[in-house]
Amino acid sequence: MSAEGARAGAVTRGTHSAEERPKRTTRRFPRITRDTARPEGGGRAAPGDAPAPARQWPLLVVLGGVAFGLLLTSLDAFRAGTLVIGAALLAGAVMRWILPSVGMLAVRSRFTDIATYGVLGLAIVLLALMAQPDPRLQIPFLKDLLHVTLSSNK
Repeated sequence: MSAEGARAGAVTRGTHSAEERPKRTTRRFPRITRDTARPEGGGRAAPGDAPAPARQWPLLVVLGGVAFGLLLTSLDAFRAGTLVIGAALLAGAVMRWILPSVGMLAVRSRFTDIATYGVLGLAIVLLALMAQPDPRLQIPFLKDLLHVTLSSNK
């Protein structure tokens, strides 16, 4: 294969060198995405010369909290374990909001990550507080809603 044939093959596969790359003439997004950008805040949480666990400490804090909550749940402390899991997710939302770089804790945009971690963490905490027996939190309209959905109108 000649050099020009190899170059033509490279062009058809979409691997352009810097000088061969076509100039964008429009501000529209391209139809075919060839690469992905890291999420906002997805940089390292510690300097690059630090060991890997130190660079990803925000993710390890959340995963450690979830693992501890699962351990508590497996040891028959259901309410305490699920509260710890919800608190770990809420801590992830707070870290994503406050810290400029959180490493792999950043999955999508900052707003999406905060909303996802926050809603899931809050839902888990509320469900843990409402769990039977002896619920710590009672929401009256939920009992009425359950009564309406389970009653039979024969």
